[in-house]
Amino acid sequence: MTTVKDFPIRKILVANRGEIACRVIRSVRAMGLTSVAVCHGVEAGARHVREADQMVELTGETPVAAHLDVAQIIEAARDTGADAIHPGYGFLSENADFARAVEQAGLTFIGPSADTIALMGDKISSRNFAETHGVPVAPSVLPTDDLDAFLEEASGIGFPLLIKASAGGGGKGMSIVRAPEDLQEAARIAASEAERYFGDGRVYAELYVEDPRHIEVQVLGDGKGNVIHLHERECSVQRRFQKIIEEAPAADLPEGLAQEICAAGTRLAQAADYRNAGTVEFIVGKDGRFFFLEMNTRLQVEHPVTEMITGLDLVQAQIEIAAGRGLPVSQAGVGRHGHSIECRICAENPERDFMPETGLIRFLNIPEAPWLRFEHALDAQRRVTSDFDPMLAKLVVHGGTREEAIDRSLAALGDLAILGVTTNTDYLQRILETPAFRAGELHTGFLSQHAEALKPRSLGQLEQDRLLIAAALGFREFRQLAFDVPELHAAIGPWRN
Repeated sequence: MTTVKDFPIRKILVANRGEIACRVIRSVRAMGLTSVAVCHGVEAGARHVREADQMVELTGETPVAAHLDVAQIIEAARDTGADAIHPGYGFLSENADFARAVEQAGLTFIGPSADTIALMGDKISSRNFAETHGVPVAPSVLPTDDLDAFLEEASGIGFPLLIKASAGGGGKGMSIVRAPEDLQEAARIAASEAERYFGDGRVYAELYVEDPRHIEVQVLGDGKGNVIHLHERECSVQRRFQKIIEEAPAADLPEGLAQEICAAGTRLAQAADYRNAGTVEFIVGKDGRFFFLEMNTRLQVEHPVTEMITGLDLVQAQIEIAAGRGLPVSQAGVGRHGHSIECRICAENPERDFMPETGLIRFLNIPEAPWLRFEHALDAQRRVTSDFDPMLAKLVVHGGTREEAIDRSLAALGDLAILGVTTNTDYLQRILETPAFRAGELHTGFLSQHAEALKPRSLGQLEQDRLLIAAALGFREFRQLAFDVPELHAAIGPWRN
């Protein structure tokens, strides 16, 4: 437990919202520090606002624009007397200009330096940096003003190729090219999309590894060359380059290969004099070769699975590193116990091409168990809108083995109820029930390969009726209306003839 009396940070503004803001606030409170929440008017009364010690309302043309307003957020920190800003993930978390502005304002940015964010945030510069320091990278072609030369060199690598936006992420500005005749048009579309989403139209091409695994390494650095890793995570189950299910450690990854990957991630972070929490991501081919993908200079959505197997609080570690207290443990002191799985609960309809969904949450039942965490900011009778990302929550479980973690995840998903808005909960259950998932046969094309098995089975009328009755009986207002004795009749007592 941090001793507040001599701790240099006393009050932290969380420049985020929703479940990650609640997550950060929880650690801030546990450390005996004070938290400040920010919100747009549409979020007034939201859970992250209620759980914080103070609140500042932001204004903007849209809710997202408000959360991206650097000057307004820094002004909120100053007005409330905050010492530091935690960016969470998304929004401004990997914005080098924001990190620099926070430090120039005399505040502590709970994350890496602005220069590190700029270096690692650019896929081309980070790739070159990784190659320089002996971290494997896939054969690739960097962008040039000469499109013909770029296309010719890219064709020389061989196909399939992956076209990627240099400043991109989240699958934007990215496409797979399998034939030479498709390369020029794919490069043009990727550059246009990259310019639209990131204001930077540069793209590059690299060899596309068919059905690779997506393995990432959680690192912590003190900014003085001391770096530790907290083992690897498996993030291969994804759609359109977006992760859906993550786990730690990776499923059935040879121990020697896991150690090599963790060592490469640590080596890269050490070379960058990395400060705070970060994640180095790799793709791993069927032949065991692995290549650097990118580095995320922030806390990851899936960080709880690492916390579950190590027993470490990564947000607390972030705050202590930012305060100059160094790393929480040595590499030798990093343990690993059991297995953890995280399922991302999203307001979307898998049967309609994962179309985002909105609606009023009319009933909320959250599973509880000592081996489970449900990271969320949900409330019954609150409306899910299209103002923000459709991810609503994260269901995180721990088990002594991977098999137990899968079984516990299925049980928890079965107990979870979010009525009033369509979610991907049933789809997640079907993924976990797939024999190939249980066997650890994972790769980034997993969902496409098993698309037919992941379709919902049709229910007979009798089964539908039974499920509706069961759901109704679990709804408190229905039970009261159907079975409670009216107050007047209860006062009369037993009927007499």
